[in-house]
Amino acid sequence: MIRRPTLEFLKTEAASGAALALAAAIALIWANTPWAEHYFAIVKYQLTLQVGPFEETKTVLKWIKDGLMAVFFFVVGLEIKYEVLRGELSNRKKLALPVLAALGGMAAPALVYLSLNLGPGGHPNGWPIPTATDIAFALAALAIAAPRAPPALRVFLLTLAIADDLGAVALIGLLFTAKINLVLLAGAALSIAAMAGLSLWKRAPLTFYVALAMLAWLMTLGSGVNTSLAAVAAAMTIPIGAAGEKGRLKALMHDMHPYIAWVILPVFAFAAAGFSFSALSLGDLAAPLPLGILLGLLVGKPIGVAGAAVLAIVLKLGERPTGATLLQILGVSMLCGVGFTMSLFIGGLAFAGGAAATQVQLGVIGGSLLSIVAGALVLRLAPTKAALLNGASE
Repeated sequence: MIRRPTLEFLKTEAASGAALALAAAIALIWANTPWAEHYFAIVKYQLTLQVGPFEETKTVLKWIKDGLMAVFFFVVGLEIKYEVLRGELSNRKKLALPVLAALGGMAAPALVYLSLNLGPGGHPNGWPIPTATDIAFALAALAIAAPRAPPALRVFLLTLAIADDLGAVALIGLLFTAKINLVLLAGAALSIAAMAGLSLWKRAPLTFYVALAMLAWLMTLGSGVNTSLAAVAAAMTIPIGAAGEKGRLKALMHDMHPYIAWVILPVFAFAAAGFSFSALSLGDLAAPLPLGILLGLLVGKPIGVAGAAVLAIVLKLGERPTGATLLQILGVSMLCGVGFTMSLFIGGLAFAGGAAATQVQLGVIGGSLLSIVAGALVLRLAPTKAALLNGASE
């Protein structure tokens, strides 16, 4: 039986995919009109944050990445904790298949990317970009392409994407950390430790958590460590409450998720997806960087996800989603190639600007769109298990 929080998550994520698509489309169109300079002036506008002796100046796009996206990763952390302790990830048999599929879905795209970028003109440091999956876009595409797909198939995609997010956070921490200020990092760690201690006080005011989380964010921002890691760590300190109770974690997850889905991710998509086609040449289209990302998402993702899933099923390491056919699993594996927001986020960390950043946007958007088309086509053509049984009985 699928739990209500999971169903609510699926519904919101699938619906918000339209908002993401609209925000990205507006950015792309605006960036290629005579008024493009106004779009780039907005995303590159410099803003200064000053809190006491702390002062930091960044562009609007970078503040969105380090600020608003930290809120996104906080909610991701809440979702991961809930699913591991109470949700779909708490069942070992149900957990094995999507986690193994997620691992395959990270390894294969990285290998495809590196096969094109280890030579002259390549950018091997961009290999994490095609390993990500955008939950909202993938679920929205599944809802549109296969509205009658078994619920277990949707939960498989959701669980896989959450495991993928956890892997992405780990990669961000390992690969995209600048010079570390140990004093500020220790201060951030102490703030998060205080949040963990606060969880022992069952009626602790929410403002205490917010104040400590903001302090941890400020210190992490100045420490050189990506703020997404502090956000996930802070989420892990939120108490889940006793079984059967709503609890603070579940309440926060429920209350914050619509703001993430309808505001923060569309704002990020608008700021990160716009680029000018006039700045691209034919050489850029076939360059190792965008081609590696595109093929990593379009080819590497389905090979890795479907290959690992089928292997796990054959070896009896995991259970096939109830009511799903192998062709449906292949279709969902193709939808995992929709990297979009997560891939753009990682790409922004790997390449700060210039031609490489534009090529990243080209590869991510191109690969994501083609993955949607390919996955939707396979899912449309895939017969359901019920149809196969009816056909066999006739």
